[in-house]
Amino acid sequence: MTQAIRYEKHGDIAVLAAQNPPVNALGVDVRRGLLDGLERAEAEGAKAVLIYGEGRTYFAGADIREFGKPLQEPGLPALCDRIEASPLLIVSALHGTALGGGLEVALASQYRIAVPNAKIGLPEVNLGILPGAGGTQRLPRVAGVEAALGMITTGRHVRAAEALDLGILDRVQDGAPREIGLSYAQELLEEGAQRRPVCDMPAPDPIDFDAAYDAVLKKGRGQLSPAVAVRAVQAACEAESFAAGQARERELFLDLMETDQRKGLIHAFFAERAVAKLPELEDIEPRELHHIGLVGGGTMGAGIATAMLLAGLQVTLLEMSAEAAHAAKERIATNLAGAVKRGKLSQSAHDDLLRNQLALATEYDALATVDLVVEAVFEDMEVKKQVFAQLNSVCKPGAVLATNTSYLDINQIAASTSRASDVIGLHFFSPAHVMKLLEVVVADKTAPDVVATGFALGRRLKKISVRGGVCDGFIGNRILSQYRACADHMVLDGASPFQIDKALTGFGFAMGPFAVSDLAGLDIGWATRKRKRALGMDPRARDSTFADALCEAGHFGQKTGRGFYVYESGQRSGTPNPDVMPLIEADRAAQGITSREFSDEEIVQRYMTAMVNEAAKVVGEGIARRPLDVDVTLLYGYGFPRYWGGPMKWADLTGLPEVLGNIQNWAKEDAYFWHHAPLLEQLVAEGRSFDDLNA
Repeated sequence: MTQAIRYEKHGDIAVLAAQNPPVNALGVDVRRGLLDGLERAEAEGAKAVLIYGEGRTYFAGADIREFGKPLQEPGLPALCDRIEASPLLIVSALHGTALGGGLEVALASQYRIAVPNAKIGLPEVNLGILPGAGGTQRLPRVAGVEAALGMITTGRHVRAAEALDLGILDRVQDGAPREIGLSYAQELLEEGAQRRPVCDMPAPDPIDFDAAYDAVLKKGRGQLSPAVAVRAVQAACEAESFAAGQARERELFLDLMETDQRKGLIHAFFAERAVAKLPELEDIEPRELHHIGLVGGGTMGAGIATAMLLAGLQVTLLEMSAEAAHAAKERIATNLAGAVKRGKLSQSAHDDLLRNQLALATEYDALATVDLVVEAVFEDMEVKKQVFAQLNSVCKPGAVLATNTSYLDINQIAASTSRASDVIGLHFFSPAHVMKLLEVVVADKTAPDVVATGFALGRRLKKISVRGGVCDGFIGNRILSQYRACADHMVLDGASPFQIDKALTGFGFAMGPFAVSDLAGLDIGWATRKRKRALGMDPRARDSTFADALCEAGHFGQKTGRGFYVYESGQRSGTPNPDVMPLIEADRAAQGITSREFSDEEIVQRYMTAMVNEAAKVVGEGIARRPLDVDVTLLYGYGFPRYWGGPMKWADLTGLPEVLGNIQNWAKEDAYFWHHAPLLEQLVAEGRSFDDLNA
């Protein structure tokens, strides 16, 4: 068995090489190997120690397999203190990523050298905790308080050049980490360099930490860990000693370990990694993808085309006319220009993509050789059937035929072809080149290798892909329709749209449902409501007209300057529209509803419970295979606060008996809407959680 840390002696320098692929995570074997190697170096009379990682990276963080398990000694805080206390010169040579505990080990070393493309960071706040092995105490001493707060409270990765400027690194040099590290250590010995433990450096000057705490808490929309990390950095400045600052860091770290937010963020971390691991796709090879076809170049089609181009795929985009095709190309060019502005794409690469990777067409024959085609036309079943009939006749055998429909029955679309096994749903979210979520919707006859191809495409596009089944709205939009209806019901019963938006942003959403509707365009929801009414609504279902009245007046939200809110020219946030409440009051009067008051807490409870109840039905029916599929969908496609872990994790943290009890209580006022999911009742009866179903 390969040792986690390989020891060798090179003259007066002991070399500790991490051998724990793939990322040299700081598991117990690595920690013990570092401690044993350090003690051996001291015993054998070495004058310096070099620490580096074999393979692709230095220590990239903690070992996630140890999360939630009892600590095995040595713990990382004690190990870092032991490294720092060694009488030898300690040099760390960094490559790849030195993240979390990895950077804390490097900071405990006295000298740090890195290759130019190395990155460092302390991303613990993204898991609901803070750096717990001295990172909040050492980083401010070497980089200053402002820089340390900027890194710790955001978890951002810092490139080697910036880290050098900040004083975190002592040198940046090309070469293999072992060779540059040995050379640097030897140079230090020859120069007679002294030990310089960070703990012996003076405490940094304090800032207004109360103001910093408030600003970070507000920016994080209620996430605790970044704000609590401010208090840990404050201890680096104000504690009576380095050891006292470390004790305060540890106290705050352990407090965060007990929070629901930490549990939610850890759940989100693991769910994101588990969501694409499907037993049905084991040993299934995806079809090859080189050339992609797009039918429709509107906002969504252009966004999908942009994502494909940025992933290195050849794209042929079909539009109804040359003018429409040119307009689509302009949209794509605008999207790509944004990538150039953000430094994600060079100007020459931008020009090459538009010149050589994108082709425009107005005839279906241009799609004859594509490997996969995505239909992104108007959300109308007959229109989509016509498109797929054309694709069926021109696309080569084995080409994947994908629809980007948000709601419609993909089985019906597939039936308009003679190759239903090649048909799949690829539901992108707008803007498609930015949003991370991709719903891979599997129809009744979709072939396994077509499903595998959908997931392979998602990986190539760097999307988070979730498997969904066929129903109205699939996973996300089906659940959305219910919690959005719950918001409308609360408005009819006495809450205002503005109070609901405020309560839900207080819960952690970036925007409330009515502000989101304004952003998306009120005409979209209007069209959906008209479609459902045309199909025939259950007479027991509640309906409302106040949003329709806004649309009938030509008010569609941000794009028209007026919706639930009024938007000044160029502004993305608005002020409440004074026309809205009279429309609501008229709707209430027409339905004979006497309004009542709602607390913000009740608004959140009803909204979230409606979300969870429908999600439990989605899982119970097999539309989503696991609760975590729902959580990932809502996290990445619908702005759900990440620190709650997703709606199913929120329900587990709240307690399923409480959730079911609320539903049963509210069913007394509306038995149709608040009909509880059988799965929810089953789990409560069995004393189990949604998370138990993820195993």
